[in-house]
Amino acid sequence: MTAHSPADPRPLTGEPVSLDLLNTRWMMDGEVADLFGGAFGLTRLEGLAVWLESSGLAGRFRADAPTLVHLLTARESLARAVADPADEGARALVDAVLEHGRIRATLTAEGPGERAEFTDPAWGPAWIAARDYLELLASAPDRIRKCASETCVLHFHDTSRNGTRRWCSMAVCGNRAKASRHYARTRVR
Repeated sequence: MTAHSPADPRPLTGEPVSLDLLNTRWMMDGEVADLFGGAFGLTRLEGLAVWLESSGLAGRFRADAPTLVHLLTARESLARAVADPADEGARALVDAVLEHGRIRATLTAEGPGERAEFTDPAWGPAWIAARDYLELLASAPDRIRKCASETCVLHFHDTSRNGTRRWCSMAVCGNRAKASRHYARTRVR
């Protein structure tokens, strides 16, 4: 982050960009918090700037109103697609976002390459997130997970060796579950 950029307040960052976009909404004190919702002393566009910085897209795209609108469209379509991969309507929404960009094959000094092109640069972050979701589906769709905590809305890509990660964070949701089980066991005695 640059010196004047506010810190990212989200509890889980660093996931693939499609899931990181979903994780711009999370539970805080029993209510849904939204990085793009004008909370945490940030305006909606400042929240967008924080997310662009966190996701590595800040130098390529502007934190402006059109980008925010398109990103919110992508977030809703991805949320539906992740929640129910069989939902045809959700797939159509993701496809609608993908209509705003394409991959162009290129020849670089290093050899073959690819470059994303967009109908409008404001669609760039939304398209990149939707494209990332396709890549996750192609590589390991069963590793796209929602946190096992009933009170958590975060998603993650399970990169554990045996594919058994259950929690967005072992330090937060995993610890709560373990503490709850321990308390239940000790109360029975």
